[in-house]
Amino acid sequence: MVQTSLSRSEQKKAQILHAAIELFCGQGFPNTSMDEVAKLAGVSKQTVYSHFGSKDDLFVASIESKCVVHQVTAELFTSPQDPEQALLHFGNYFGEMIISPEAIEVFKTCVAQADTHPEISALFFNAGPEFLLNLLENYFEQVEKLGEYHFGDLRSASVRLCMMLFGEMRLKLELGLPVDDLVAKRPAYIKETVSMFLRAYRT
Repeated sequence: MVQTSLSRSEQKKAQILHAAIELFCGQGFPNTSMDEVAKLAGVSKQTVYSHFGSKDDLFVASIESKCVVHQVTAELFTSPQDPEQALLHFGNYFGEMIISPEAIEVFKTCVAQADTHPEISALFFNAGPEFLLNLLENYFEQVEKLGEYHFGDLRSASVRLCMMLFGEMRLKLELGLPVDDLVAKRPAYIKETVSMFLRAYRT
């Protein structure tokens, strides 16, 4: 039987991350204090600092936690023998993550404050996009060794797949436009995108 219960420390850490995401999205990174995070999480400020040494560390961890929540982790890429299946799983999880309200709000917050707080955008990029691109690059390198695909510049191939998966839905969400007409089509779009991507790199 799989043990799914969290320890008390893990529960507090999850509460802190949940509170941090809510505050960072709601009022922006510069306007969020560790005191506010502690209060919303229902823990002491000392507890917040014991889990996360600084506000920067907490912001990075909160972004990384969203990747884990949506299962975009290295465990998706354990089988280089079946890239279509692995990338379809990635596409579905990544596709869900990038259209989540939290992802949209954090992105908008970074863009809105890029001129005055560029360091926030750098933290976001390193914790989210950079993390995912590294996962894909490493996976493509493994797949390439089997000889059926040649990706060339692994970084460019990784960026290309992610940007293709964004699609019209993510663009409209960033602009605050309705996406009701795209919801039903999203799974098919992701599947077709993965197939098209792999066809382009098959040897």
